[in-house]
Amino acid sequence: MKVFDNTTKKIFLATWVSINQAETSDHQVTQLNPSISKSDWDILQPLRQRLENIQIRDRQLAHRLCKLIPSQCPFERDVKLFGKTLFHIPPMCKLNPLYEEVVGLRFRAMCYLADECGEDVSQYC
Repeated sequence: MKVFDNTTKKIFLATWVSINQAETSDHQVTQLNPSISKSDWDILQPLRQRLENIQIRDRQLAHRLCKLIPSQCPFERDVKLFGKTLFHIPPMCKLNPLYEEVVGLRFRAMCYLADECGEDVSQYC
């Protein structure tokens, strides 16, 4: 059995296309899924910049960061009773407003250990 035997053979994409350029300039264009606009002043921006600007040049610091920052969300889990899953707690780490910066810091620390120090980082994966 092949995977493509059970998948959709034809994909149909629908969109609105305006041919008349003058018509589009007169009317306001609206999006179906408008992106969330960020405020002009972000209170966490200095902290984000500080995390992004941390340079990892010390082996001990890199090891400490890799140990402190988990590779997966520690809150995600399945609640089971007698072998049956009652409910699932989703990962809540992405609710953290600094999640991307912290994960990037851990990644930079692992890259430093692997590339510069030549260490095996499989223990942190």
